[in-house]
Amino acid sequence: MAVAEPKPLSAPRIYLIRMAVFLILAGFLAFILYRPIWNAFLSNPGLNGLIVGVLLVGIILAIRQVARLFREVRWVNSLDLRDGAYQGRAPILLAPIAQTINRRSGNGEVTIDAGTMRTLLDTVGGRLDESREIVRYLAGLLILLGLLGTFWGLIETVGAVGRNIADLPTGGDAAVLFDELKNSLSSPLIGIGIAFSSSLFGLGSSLVVGFLDLQAGQAQNRFFTELEDYLTAHAVEEPAIEVARGMPAATGFGGAELARALDKLTTTINEGGGGRQATQAMANLAEGIQGLVQHMRSEQQMIRDWVEAQATREKELKAVLERLSSQEKA
Repeated sequence: MAVAEPKPLSAPRIYLIRMAVFLILAGFLAFILYRPIWNAFLSNPGLNGLIVGVLLVGIILAIRQVARLFREVRWVNSLDLRDGAYQGRAPILLAPIAQTINRRSGNGEVTIDAGTMRTLLDTVGGRLDESREIVRYLAGLLILLGLLGTFWGLIETVGAVGRNIADLPTGGDAAVLFDELKNSLSSPLIGIGIAFSSSLFGLGSSLVVGFLDLQAGQAQNRFFTELEDYLTAHAVEEPAIEVARGMPAATGFGGAELARALDKLTTTINEGGGGRQATQAMANLAEGIQGLVQHMRSEQQMIRDWVEAQATREKELKAVLERLSSQEKA
């Protein structure tokens, strides 16, 4: 049966444009507020420089998450499922799908059963989620670095206030002591405001990385949805197993389900997947093995019932033959 031509996947170009516009606006705002931002940066150049460095790494990784989808989209759109041929370089995120299609391309038009499609989509979804974990961590790290600079500045300020109070002379005119206290506290109190510059850099940088991660997530979600629609257009239902009349149907996982669970576990281990993916794959494999054991036990019970029924029929047939033999002798 001919398969309808699916809708081609759309390139995530709009999300890169959004990222670029946002970064231009943020850079323009930083250019306008250049002088106060530079003064705040000089208050703690070491930690603030680290925050800016983490910000640049987060921007590069977020843009890379979207840019890498172009290669996958081009591969899917150039794929010909009639013979498994495609143009351009092989995909990275969709490598399991490419391997599956290559194995089945020698049998004419490539079709994917529903169970295999779901396994492939789960693998691709796990890869997409894993690729965003670093950017999410960097967004949280920027906030923590800002808070670290704030507490650092507060500790230094409190220590300076304590030292200035301890150095005040005892006795003398109250007005003179008050003036000396005011002069000694002016420098630490100014340092409190400067200490919060790290929080300013941390929160601002986290805002930038968070927006870029949001756009990357939307691009990946649209790519995953369109890929699911594409594979659904070529998915076929597995043929049902015909059960003999009068025999109870066995329940549980069959060999196909167990093979898919083994393939998924093997793919996860070879790709160095995270602990969550490996645990899920092992759980699916254990479920498949348990279902297969139940299936075998059910078949063994059916065989025992059939043997007992045959033995009963043989006894009845033997009794009938004996009666017929006795009647002939009489």
